[in-house]
Amino acid sequence: MKGDIPHSSLVQLTQAVKAEARRLGFQLAGVTSPEPPPHFHEFEEWLSAGRHGAMAYLASERSLLRRADPRKILPECRSILVLGVSYPASVFPAEPRETFRGKVAAYAWGRDYHEALTVRLEALAAFIQAQVDFPLPYRCYTDTGPLLERDLAQRAGLGWIGKNTCLIHPRLGSYFFLAEILLGVSLELDAPFTVDRCGRCPRCIEACPTGCILPDRTLDARRCLSYLTIELKGAIPSELRPRLGEWVFGCDICQQVCPWNQRFAPSHAEPAFEAIADRRQPDLVAALALDGAAFKRSFKGSPVERARRRGYLRNAAVALGNLASGSGEPSAVQALANALKNDPEPLVRRHAAWALGRVGGWLALEALRQALAVETDAETRSEILEALHPLEGIA
Repeated sequence: MKGDIPHSSLVQLTQAVKAEARRLGFQLAGVTSPEPPPHFHEFEEWLSAGRHGAMAYLASERSLLRRADPRKILPECRSILVLGVSYPASVFPAEPRETFRGKVAAYAWGRDYHEALTVRLEALAAFIQAQVDFPLPYRCYTDTGPLLERDLAQRAGLGWIGKNTCLIHPRLGSYFFLAEILLGVSLELDAPFTVDRCGRCPRCIEACPTGCILPDRTLDARRCLSYLTIELKGAIPSELRPRLGEWVFGCDICQQVCPWNQRFAPSHAEPAFEAIADRRQPDLVAALALDGAAFKRSFKGSPVERARRRGYLRNAAVALGNLASGSGEPSAVQALANALKNDPEPLVRRHAAWALGRVGGWLALEALRQALAVETDAETRSEILEALHPLEGIA
């Protein structure tokens, strides 16, 4: 059958493919079968419980069929090559206290990994094509296709799925991107990683600021900071806003506290994923002044584009309110007041109003009163009134 090759040739081909993957910059490479992923039933239960929040695309019939069986994506699939590329560990240098800076998850400090890795995946697929004597059917994905990629990675021997749902490698930790090539040729399969090395460690569960990590090694995405700052397109629930801290895109807390990352995660990465200036800890006052064109210039080719301007400024307002909480700091109030008065997006104005109430003080009180006199959006007016209520006592 086309795609099946003698065992001796299969071993040689697999070794050559893994060597080429390393040459292209993939630190991890393993092979698994296209059989249904072992935890698909748990994924269905997770969806049934509504823990995917507003990510309706995960529950579409077409998506579910493909996640249940990779051969629905590529009927000719004989094997799946699973790959990993490290990015720098999430470490934030101390900033001067007079600045208000947010935090961005480490995977978004550099170039958009989708672009960087797709080029390598296509190059690797071309290499494999050159090794076989028939047209090679294949599909490449990196967090873009309907695959349960952590399941596949565990079955390909790349690590175990930790309590925080991240795939953890015993010598690299969890700071790495996953990518897959579905191949219409057989490769030698790797043994699954079957050992759970989290043991009794509770650090990620205890450190999560919203308690979104569940005992069954799933997340309630509706409470996860990464979901709230990226996937959620509407208002962040008011009771969760203080728990965002200074995170404006994603969150690394559960990875930062993981002993496997503290011991083994690389502190540096290849140039494609090293931090670009101001991407790691953006100036929140400057962020709130970004118009559409400036946002596009600042984040062209960055994963942060996914949040879009309205989501990013929403997050920046919340983070600034948290960092300046109770201080009445004039620079924070001025930035938030300008956003509340001038931003064209009601979503941004709503969160700026909340943040002004959190910063507090006379200046914030006056900014909220002035905004209330001219604001026409009903939800923003409601946020202004809510923010004014605790401040009226200082009038």
